[in-house]
Parts: sequence; structure tokens; C-alpha cells
Amino acid sequence: MKITVETTVAAPIENVWRAYTTPEDIKKWNAASDDWHTTAATVDLRVGGAFSSRMEAKDGSMGFDFAGVYTNIVKHKLIEYSFGDRVAQVEFSESPTGVKVRVTFDGESTHSVEEQRGGWQAILDNFTRHVEANR
Repeated sequence: MKITVETTVAAPIENVWRAYTTPEDIKKWNAASDDWHTTAATVDLRVGGAFSSRMEAKDGSMGFDFAGVYTNIVKHKLIEYSFGDRVAQVEFSESPTGVKVRVTFDGESTHSVEEQRGGWQAILDNFTRHVEANR
């Protein structure tokens, strides 16, 4: 099952793309709630290149690595990647109100569709706030 979340960021495409693909930026926005954070991030932004984000609860109680491999990249337009046996697509499209970012990903069976959509949307909302505050 495919799940889609999206946002519109009121910033130039260059800023949006950079914030989505730069480890220092990713560490600032990549969390679904205030009690989690990303402590490390790596990006090798090329087809076949790997990425990883270490996501941890701030109280140290748990953490995991969100990691995968880029399968398609069109600068300022598209990032596709695989993570485990799942895939995701991130589309960037310019509009009069900013840059629309749409993320479509394969759901998993551990959490409900609503939980997955909510978590990914919360991260995308943090991304929007980060970019708009730093443009």
C-alpha cells in the first residue's frame, strides 16, 4: 500500500532542495515529535549512493537508523530511494505559493496507515518550518 504526505514550503526551490539533502539540515528537522531527534545523518546524493539518519528518543530509551539507497535523482524535481524492501518517492514542484513537496512511500504492517501518515506528515511539517525559518 502506498501512503502520501505533502506540504508547500514558502521558499525558493534551491533552499528546499538543500535542506532536504544536506546532513546538517536533516538533523535539525527530521523528527516526528519534540521528544525525538536525529543525532547523525549522511547523504551520498547520487544514484546508488547511500543515506542514513540516526533517529533517537531524547531520553535515550530507543533509537533506530533510517537508511537506504538512492535509485533516481532529478535535481530540484525528484528523489527516489529504497529502504529495506520498501521504496519512496519525493517530488518537488514549484507553484505560485512555494515548493510543493510530496512524499509517497510503501507502508508497513507494524503500524496503522493513520499512524504512518501522521508520523511522516509531522516530519514534513517540521521540514517546512525549518526551511521557512531559515530562508
